[in-house]
Amino acid sequence: MALEIDDLPGAIRQAKKELRAALPNYREVFAEVEQAIGEEAKRIASERDRGENVIPEIQFSDIAGQRVTAEQIALVKARGACVIRNVFPRALVQGWDEDIADYVERNNLDKRLENRAEDKYFGQLASSKPQIYGVYWSKPQVLARQSESLTAARVFLNKLWRNESDGRVHFDPEHVPVYADRLRRRPPGSASLGLSAHCDGGSVERWIESNFRKVYRHVFAGNWRDYDAFDAAFRPDVEEIASPAVCSMFRTFQGWTALTPQGPGDGTLQLVPIANSMVYILLRALQDDVADDDLCGAMPGRALSIKQEFHAPLFEALSSIPKMEAGDTVFWHSDVIHAVEDEHKGAGYSNVMYIASLPACAKNDAYLKRQLPSFLKGESPPDFPTDHFEVDFTGRAIPDDLTPLGKAQLGFDL
Repeated sequence: MALEIDDLPGAIRQAKKELRAALPNYREVFAEVEQAIGEEAKRIASERDRGENVIPEIQFSDIAGQRVTAEQIALVKARGACVIRNVFPRALVQGWDEDIADYVERNNLDKRLENRAEDKYFGQLASSKPQIYGVYWSKPQVLARQSESLTAARVFLNKLWRNESDGRVHFDPEHVPVYADRLRRRPPGSASLGLSAHCDGGSVERWIESNFRKVYRHVFAGNWRDYDAFDAAFRPDVEEIASPAVCSMFRTFQGWTALTPQGPGDGTLQLVPIANSMVYILLRALQDDVADDDLCGAMPGRALSIKQEFHAPLFEALSSIPKMEAGDTVFWHSDVIHAVEDEHKGAGYSNVMYIASLPACAKNDAYLKRQLPSFLKGESPPDFPTDHFEVDFTGRAIPDDLTPLGKAQLGFDL
């Protein structure tokens, strides 16, 4: 189900009235949050400035060999993100990158992009033009999604969540459905093609929609220290406002796989590695300096923008991810603030495949049923602008390219 709001200013006013009534000391609670999260942001910034990695790193071989330590897991859960190294052999991924370049060129994608459907999802961000291509069904993307290694990495990530509470199982972490997403191909020297700081997975809904309020029940009750960003209760039940590029599936982590070497300064990903920074964002919007019909500029059907004027302490921790090699992956919790550097100052292409981590649940099964015809026809998936570039592309992935695991992940058996 998609959430529909006819009178947004009225809905925001009503939500804030209800939330403030339920938390009369919202000012004092926010002051606590601001101090605690501000101190955490400063701590992360000082680590970063000393040259330390503030994004945890895990070797895929340690996941495969079940050697990831409790300390590593605790750090991933605190930071809400991790880099997983060597998920794929470099030579394989370099071949994939060449295959994608050939696929895009052979099918004249650049010419078609001149007439693409407008994607307004990032429209209100100060920087909103990453070089993201509406290509979903190239063979390398399909092969990567169904691979045993990336599947194992994502099962590991799914299991970081608490998927059962009050006698209810919220999802199955062992099964990883496909959320077909796009490519980024960013040439060297490109400027103003970044994305300013934002969160995906819901904007105004987080304050208005009833299941989102249940997800953040501890925050809105003032018991913010009891909030667990990895508690899955109510997460698969939330309803988002439908919009091109608003994700209709429940993702445990967003993520991408590096197709080329890239690092800080190469137009790469930046994160605020604080898993519970959403606590700050939610309570900040209830403060008295924000208009009663405003949620710090949040807009329906858009990314949730994070702004200096409202969220300045969080920006201190904004950090570029470490140097990535082809075949490395990065994942971040769906509530984690992220951005893309405005300038690519490096020498080579900065290319990635967006491949998220998802578990099996009713919400995700429902989307798989809508997405499968898109694969079979080569169309853009239901969540994305309706360009349908690949319908007549030569070399597109077809059912014969799927393994039994790949078919299950695309929902052939639903």
